[in-house]
Amino acid sequence: MKIWLTALLYTGLIATANLSLAGGIADLRDGDLRKLVVHEEPKPLENVTFDGPEGPVSLDMYRGQVVVLNFWALWCAPCREEMPTLDALNGEYGGEDFAVVTLATGPNAPPAIDRFFEETGVTGLPKYRDPNSALARASGVLGLPVTLILNREGQEIARLTGTADWHSDSARAIVAALIAGES
Repeated sequence: MKIWLTALLYTGLIATANLSLAGGIADLRDGDLRKLVVHEEPKPLENVTFDGPEGPVSLDMYRGQVVVLNFWALWCAPCREEMPTLDALNGEYGGEDFAVVTLATGPNAPPAIDRFFEETGVTGLPKYRDPNSALARASGVLGLPVTLILNREGQEIARLTGTADWHSDSARAIVAALIAGES
């Protein structure tokens, strides 16, 4: 019964709210997502390249999509807990309008990243690396994990420092509202 009421509540909030950055998605925060800081205005994000399995990558390739950008590292115990929830979020919403982008910050070797993903059961997330922490530094990331939400223009609209359940009802309601363009 509680699940139905929660689903009804979030559906109602999404359907009836006039979501703005300052109000709407902030009103959908609950549980772990209460730590999500929603910005009054979008913040530009520096276009720094990072390493992908096939060569250099940048966030420009995600323009037009809502992006959940997660900074993590192999040594980060909370990242191990959080990563499967990001994978589940991407599994549910990932596609033309939405992507979860995971970026291993610092000296994280590709074979170790492969092991980390295998051990945590992550199968649908990119294995990007930022070995010099260039994007992390440019984005003001001081600890891990840190997750940014980017709008379709590649601007930061929200930030969460610390771990969260990214497949919670609250996280899914926020992503659904952003995909629907209600903010």
